[in-house]
Amino acid sequence: MTHLLVALSAHGFGHAAQTAPVVNALRQRFPDLRLTLRTRLSRAFLATRFDGEFECVSQESDFGMVMDTALDVNVTQSAAAYARLHRDWDHQVQQEAKALERLAPDFVLANVPYLTLAGAITAAIPACAMCSLNWADIYQHFFRGLPGSDLIQAQMLDAYRRASVFLQVEPGMPMENLPNRQTIGPVARLGVNRRPEIDEKLGLPRNTRLVLIAPGGVDLRLPVERWPRASNIHWLVPAAWQVSYPGASAMEALGVTFTDILQSCDAVIGKPGYGLFTEAACNGRPLLYVRRPDWPEEPYLVSWLKQHGRCLEIDRPVLERGEIAEALEKLWRQPPKSAVIPFGTDQAVAMLVEQWPGLSPNHPGNGRLSAVSARGD
Repeated sequence: MTHLLVALSAHGFGHAAQTAPVVNALRQRFPDLRLTLRTRLSRAFLATRFDGEFECVSQESDFGMVMDTALDVNVTQSAAAYARLHRDWDHQVQQEAKALERLAPDFVLANVPYLTLAGAITAAIPACAMCSLNWADIYQHFFRGLPGSDLIQAQMLDAYRRASVFLQVEPGMPMENLPNRQTIGPVARLGVNRRPEIDEKLGLPRNTRLVLIAPGGVDLRLPVERWPRASNIHWLVPAAWQVSYPGASAMEALGVTFTDILQSCDAVIGKPGYGLFTEAACNGRPLLYVRRPDWPEEPYLVSWLKQHGRCLEIDRPVLERGEIAEALEKLWRQPPKSAVIPFGTDQAVAMLVEQWPGLSPNHPGNGRLSAVSARGD
């Protein structure tokens, strides 16, 4: 059984959201593929994204950036954390290589921990990267000119450049300093509209607008219970918020996947992030967003969504006060656009098969995978 190890940054849900459709499609093509997910993301969340059985190793080799809230980066703590990680970089790489050797994968896909890539290369394990950003560019944006930052960024870039390929997912940052990058289209999960079922579960009148509030993997608690009551709007919020309010319900209580909920809603509210933006555009849902101060990936995401979807920016204080009825009406008056096709998924699968000779149907010794592939199952 061929073994794929997927290493996921736990800085929000976007890294998993853009990786899962590719891994799921890969496993449809090669059903015997053994999957291990290595990340600090919860198994419960991963099970909502990755199909079939998988092993989960609750460990990570990156932290992205230290966040105070879903919108606010703690620059000082982030700089200190990177300094600690790179203080003895060669030792860190050797330890990572040993950890990967114990897991014994045949191939590593990283989104987008660079230490995992460096460890895989040291352990002579084939490895690819895939993401809409990389931490070297994020690091340079926040810490350029800091003592020692040039060396740290060089070590990051070296790890990314030594991957056999870096799948640069649209939309994303330019990453012009990665000569091994290969651009692919959007990757997103497509949902099923289950609105009648949701309305019945919640007992909603037919003319009610259903609005999903999706803060992402780094929480941003909004005081929904203090918002002005809107008789024709029902909010779906994270269960962790413990909102006690007649006009709101916990999305998890519906027993419906996140993407099906998104597809079933009249609008979604959140911050710029790859998973939310592409899933909104690919499922044809209008999105109200609040900006993330000084986040370097944001301009590329916003520009893409304005071109391909329906969206509107709202000020953070206005959102926190819940004075958003007018903004939602303006959003709903925007002319509809055709849903985006997430063609990057098939592109990524094709490139991974190309980079991983063990998946080729003509490669000797890959056992049943060859037979399955040859049958076209």
